[in-house]
Amino acid sequence: MIEIDGSEGEGGGQVVRNACALSLVTGTPFRIVNVRGGREKPGLMRQHVTAIEAACAVGGAACEGLTVGSAEFVFRPARVTPGEYHSAVGTAGSTGLVLQTVLMPLAMAAVPSRLVLEGGTHNMMAPPFDFIARTFLPVINRMGPTVTARLVRHGFYPRGGGRIKVDIAPAPLRAIDCTDRGALIGRSGLAVFAGIPPGVADREIATARRALDWPEDAFAVRELPESQGPGNILLLEAAFEHVTEVVSGFGKLGVSAERVAQTAAARMAGYLASDAFAGPYLADQLLLPFALTGAGAFTTVKPSRHSLTAAAVIERFLGRRCDFNHMPSGTHLLQIR
Repeated sequence: MIEIDGSEGEGGGQVVRNACALSLVTGTPFRIVNVRGGREKPGLMRQHVTAIEAACAVGGAACEGLTVGSAEFVFRPARVTPGEYHSAVGTAGSTGLVLQTVLMPLAMAAVPSRLVLEGGTHNMMAPPFDFIARTFLPVINRMGPTVTARLVRHGFYPRGGGRIKVDIAPAPLRAIDCTDRGALIGRSGLAVFAGIPPGVADREIATARRALDWPEDAFAVRELPESQGPGNILLLEAAFEHVTEVVSGFGKLGVSAERVAQTAAARMAGYLASDAFAGPYLADQLLLPFALTGAGAFTTVKPSRHSLTAAAVIERFLGRRCDFNHMPSGTHLLQIR
């Protein structure tokens, strides 16, 4: 059994999700102590419990200590069984992070699966649905499986209530090289809001346009039914030949629309100024599938603590190192050893 200290490295929920996914793929049980020990409120939160429950259902796993607030749990996998699964976080906890936990085990199974996930689809500290659908999954599909995701209903923090459907057609994973993102072919900005004054979205768009100097017709505003709010997200997208980067800014009480847009625009400008294939969040998501192939490479900006922590967990289960090498261009090249 693999023993993991959840307070090491980044000390968050990613350790939990990656450990569950790797355990299902390898059949190796594990124990985590000091769960989310690096967080202000340590222990399992509702969304982590839901993700582990989903992993238990998919892999016939037995789990001890699976309660909200638990600082330690044990996970013993059985056999991954593809099929139809439904998971509801019950709060605005991220549906995308639940998906991250079970995607690769199901993508490597023998027959297709369908997931229906309910909870948050656009909330802080997690990849929004748009990032998953347009940035992450297209790379996974290049690796062999075919994964499609559909947004049924938006779910903003704190209400949640979102719903996504994911269809997974498995295939053997193949190693790919993602070191060239190709030419820029499109860019856009979209401010989505529900149950808040429309002027907030207008100000976000005006600020982002000034900061990025993109043409006026690259931006748009979308209002959702009030029942799906209150909520607001600014999505900035840069499409290249081989990858699409989606940067998000979340509206938050007490934070001006201008500040939300300025922060998102600065992140997008930083990505555009580099020649990296993967932004920091895509790099986090790609480590697991790339490590499972045992080969392949991608370029990214400076690796985050999330990425370095994920790499450490991967090495414990697979015995494979995820090495980030600083390149003369300023990017970092990820290679699996």
